[in-house]
Amino acid sequence: MKLSSRGRGCCAGGTRERGPPPRSPFVHHLRLSPLQKAKIAFMTLTLFPIRLFFAAFMMLLAWPFAFIASMGSDEQELEKPLSWWRKIVDVLLKAIMRMMWLAGGFHWINVKGRRALPAEAAILTVAPHSSYFDAIPVTMTFASIVMKAESKDIPVWGTLIKYIRPVFVSRSDQDSRRKTVEEIKRRAQSDGKWPQIMIFPEGTCTNRSCLITFKPGAFIPGVPVQPVVLRYPNKLDTITWTWQGPGAFEILWLTLCQFHNSVEIEFLPVYIPSEEERKNPVLYANNVRRVMAEALGVSVTDYTFEDCQLALAEGQLRLPSDTCLLEFAKLVRSLGLKPETLEDDLDKYAASAKKMKKEKVDLKEFSAYLEFPVSHTLESMFALFDENEDGIIDIREFVIALSVVCKPSKTLETIQLAFQLYQSESGTITEEDLAHILKTAMGVSQINVTHLFRAVDEEEKGKITYDDFYTFAELHPHFAEDYLYADQMGAESSLETSSLSAPNGICTDFSPDSTEDKNKPLQKKLN
Repeated sequence: MKLSSRGRGCCAGGTRERGPPPRSPFVHHLRLSPLQKAKIAFMTLTLFPIRLFFAAFMMLLAWPFAFIASMGSDEQELEKPLSWWRKIVDVLLKAIMRMMWLAGGFHWINVKGRRALPAEAAILTVAPHSSYFDAIPVTMTFASIVMKAESKDIPVWGTLIKYIRPVFVSRSDQDSRRKTVEEIKRRAQSDGKWPQIMIFPEGTCTNRSCLITFKPGAFIPGVPVQPVVLRYPNKLDTITWTWQGPGAFEILWLTLCQFHNSVEIEFLPVYIPSEEERKNPVLYANNVRRVMAEALGVSVTDYTFEDCQLALAEGQLRLPSDTCLLEFAKLVRSLGLKPETLEDDLDKYAASAKKMKKEKVDLKEFSAYLEFPVSHTLESMFALFDENEDGIIDIREFVIALSVVCKPSKTLETIQLAFQLYQSESGTITEEDLAHILKTAMGVSQINVTHLFRAVDEEEKGKITYDDFYTFAELHPHFAEDYLYADQMGAESSLETSSLSAPNGICTDFSPDSTEDKNKPLQKKLN
């Protein structure tokens, strides 16, 4: 299987040579020195309980004002300018929220640039999204946000959320995403009658090392947007809340134990889309992301929320950051293979591969094998496995890759299936076979399995069975770290695992599936 030089795991800007993979945007390591631990212990016993109490008190104090101001508000009234008493409530709530953040150690908030008027930019796109502390610009502006409908039922917090007139997304409504986008379009095209909508287009939290793919939902209306970038220039990063790293309460505890926490909010110039960008939300989103990345001084990456679910799945084989299995997973989705039937499809394709007498197939045979017509997507998928660019592929590699995508945390099941595809009549495979299996399962172009194979082949027969491998894996559950990553790329180059199964950000994913860019040009691979 070939490795994409501009694949979904590579930081953007173009082709990069094979080397240390980029830092995973979904992992945050927080290492404390003995002195820092001592400071946190002291602050936990002294300042932390005071700050926590004061912050909670400020939120409770804000509740009655938000509740009264939200009573009896119909849609027509919301589109009118604020009445004098609502303006007073607005100022009071902003002051209370500012005191709440002050209690959390955010003594001053550095704001750069000018916030555009609603008539100039109806949508504020905020990135990078890295923590629930990203609510700071929301409470400063009281811009509307996109939230899960369940949020309005949370005591106290739900009332504050309803006050800013959010766009709610319902999990129970199958058509909710489309309705959400339509509501955003309606508000965005109201000539400033509605409050601005603040959207976090990444759709999940990252560690701010780069900007991941923007969801197109904020850009579908085709109206001007104002990019807003967030920075937390603190010596110790207790702010970041990602898929792998400190949990929500630990982040709150550690942040409140810091004497001072810095945050910078920069309003960039309004981005007015071209006619081409108005017609193509994905292009619009990518161009705005590039502007924001330049302002932040970070790279962009083609990682998406769906990709991190695959890349961070628990399993004994952790995918490296430059794996082309992320590209493969996207092509599987684009081809029309449905997640709910993927395991059945895998069984069908595996059974067919075992029966096939010849292991190499061309594009036409690959199309017949999958029972899908030849298309750009199918050609792109075929190219991923066409290692020698000779127009034929090993169908077994496709089955292994599909098994990883289908069951990313069940490493041994994938390897068992691979053994069945590669083993001889005696039920054994060679070192070369194992190299083919593991490089496909990890989505890389080359891998050194010599140390691993020798460790499994204790009797030095030059061949192993699945039972040999299974017994070894049971005794050495971290065999990949010990025998593969150390030789191939170093343990740090792999993405950390996580047990999380849902995004932990403020802004939920509301982008319709139909907006996905399914016509991405075929990418060159490294040989």
